[in-house]
Order: sequence, then C-alpha cells, then structure tokens
Amino acid sequence: MARITVFGAGAMGTALAMHLARKGEDVALWANPHDRAVFDAMKSEGRHPSLPEHLPSGVGLFGPDDLALAADGIEVAVMAAHSDGARSLARMVATAVDGAHSAVSVAKGLETDTGRRVSTIYAEELPVPSIIAVGGPCLAPELAEGSPSAVVWAGPTVEAASAAGEPVADRNYQITFSDDVLGVEYCAVVKNVSAIGLGILDGMAKLRSLPLQNAKAALFVRAASELAALVTALGGRAETAFGLPGFGDIVVTGLGGRNRLFGELVGEGGKPQEVLRSMRERGLTVEGLGSARHVHRLITEAGLDLPYHLAVYRVLFDGHDPRHVLEVLR
Repeated sequence: MARITVFGAGAMGTALAMHLARKGEDVALWANPHDRAVFDAMKSEGRHPSLPEHLPSGVGLFGPDDLALAADGIEVAVMAAHSDGARSLARMVATAVDGAHSAVSVAKGLETDTGRRVSTIYAEELPVPSIIAVGGPCLAPELAEGSPSAVVWAGPTVEAASAAGEPVADRNYQITFSDDVLGVEYCAVVKNVSAIGLGILDGMAKLRSLPLQNAKAALFVRAASELAALVTALGGRAETAFGLPGFGDIVVTGLGGRNRLFGELVGEGGKPQEVLRSMRERGLTVEGLGSARHVHRLITEAGLDLPYHLAVYRVLFDGHDPRHVLEVLR
C-alpha cells in the first residue's frame, strides 16, 4: 500500500482521505493550523462540518502539532490547499514531505499576487520530484459519499501521473492520466469564471421568477468554446479543454458549487465584494473572483475576443449590470 498523506483538512482534502480509507489505502489526514476548528469538530463528531458522511475508521487523523507523525513513511503528498494557500502550506510541510515521490495539487486557481500556476509554486517550494495537477468535475460532498467521479491527473509525464494516481483510482474515482499540466491548470482557472457567469444567469432568473434554461444552455456552449480558445492559446491541448478538466468541470460547477452560488447572489443584485465577504464568513472559499482578474489579463495578453468571460469580468469589477452577461447571446 502507498503511504499517502493529505495535507489540509478542507472539504476536498477530507473527502479524498475518506475515499482512500474506504479503498483500503494507508492514508493520513493532517489538519494544518488554519484547520484547528475543523479538526476539533472531526475529533468530537467524527465528521467534517461541510461533508455528509462520517470519517471511515481507516482515516488517520492528525492535528497541527503532529505533522511529523502524519508524514511518517510518506510516498505521495496530497496538497489540499486553495490557490492562495498553496505557498503557505508548502512551506509548512516542506521538510516533512522530503522522501515522497509525488506532490498532488487539488487547487483550482492561480496565486492572486503573482498569477503563477500552483504546480509551479509546489515545484519551487517542495523537495519532491513530480508535481501532479488534478482537474475535472469532482465535488467534495459526492466524493465523500462514494458517488462516482471521473478526473484527470496530469504530471511531467504520463508515467509520473500514473505512479501517483494508481493507488487512488477505482471505479468510483476514475482517473485519466495526462502530461498536459498547463492545460489542466488553466482549465480549472477559466471554468471558475465560466461558473460565475452561469450563476449570474440563475440569479437573474430567480428575480424574474422565470427560468432561463434556453439561455443557460447557450451560455454553457459559449463558455466551453471560449475556454478552449484561451487554454489552447496559452499552450494547453484542445482535448483537455473539451474533456473533463474543461467542459466537464464547467458543467459541474455551472450547476452547483461555490462559484455558481457566488454568481447567483450577484445576479440577484448583490455587490460582488459584499457577497464575497458574506460567503467567507460562512467558511466558503470563492476562487473565481480572483480567477476573473487573471482570465481578463490572459485574454488581453493573448489578443483574443472572448465576450462571455469579458462580460463576467465587467459585471464583477466595472459595475456593469448583470444583464450584460445575457447580452452576449444577442
């Protein structure tokens, strides 16, 4: 059995640890200092506050003071931080992961201040030969429940991605292995923005008490085609953009998830920064707002005309009416 340590007890990190324990893998879940309240809840209640299922008995749960114990014998390090927490987490665990053959990033965004992809951050900060990026439609509550999911793990080579992912894969967590790290990571960034726009449409529909399903279907297609145009212009592959990391993730996040919810609240008339603050107070991280800035920059640098994603940016940052997103279809 591979010794896998999940660093970070957020919803996705915990869900992955639960999946691995059910599968019979030797897994440890380390709660970092920012996770102390969640750690206390899991110790007392046996479940993560954001997840529906109780922790399987096979999850080795470790608190912030037990990093060395959590990483004892480590072979694969799962880095379960959001994009802006990636560098901080890496510096916390850098010494502990020495000896692992892979570090796996589940983040879906870019570092806000630098615009750097998370795989490059881990490559800079961790003494690990292979950095793997995970992409595709996988919501933490469904993974925690054992519902089927299909994702892509991308590494410097397909073989490196496979070495990290084979202990994790089964019929409920199907993995395709790839070496298109750049494509997988940029898909994850752009789809956040795509989902916000689809949520904005949902918010407008609620205000009108009328569905906008025809328009939403058209915007799904527009979002996917624009994502593919940008990701391929940046050096990613078309099959990545139109596959699970791109189109697949737009579908799942456009129908549910935090970025869609953020967009819905904006579409109902909420001010973006006020909505963001309210969601943070509820413990919900929204990477899509920062992603929108980066996607706008990348579109501009690439010299592309991508009206849907530009419309989302203008609603979020230029004060445009949410109906601006719908106008893309006219």
